[in-house]
Amino acid sequence: MDEKWSYGACGAVIGATALAVAGFMWGGWVTGGSAEAMALKRSQSAVVAVLTPICIERFRANADASMKLVELKNISASWMRRDYIVNGGWATFGQERPFELADACAEALNKL
Repeated sequence: MDEKWSYGACGAVIGATALAVAGFMWGGWVTGGSAEAMALKRSQSAVVAVLTPICIERFRANADASMKLVELKNISASWMRRDYIVNGGWATFGQERPFELADACAEALNKL
């Protein structure tokens, strides 16, 4: 009788372990920390998507927007384009470091 319980307990432990491994590797299960990180990333992407058109309109509202656009397009490094947008104040919406927004804004303006 004790042998049956021993095999049953081993089977339960092995089954639970296999289920956990399969769930986390292929089933899409995530830890709470991973879920939080994914949610934060998605919310930041949504904010950037909403604020990019506003950044573009702020840029275009300048009296010398056409000259500034030529300057922006002449900048070769992406980080320098980002800094140009941040320093111009077009991508600041109360954020301390609006780098993702500035990158998206610079990329969109570069396509104009």
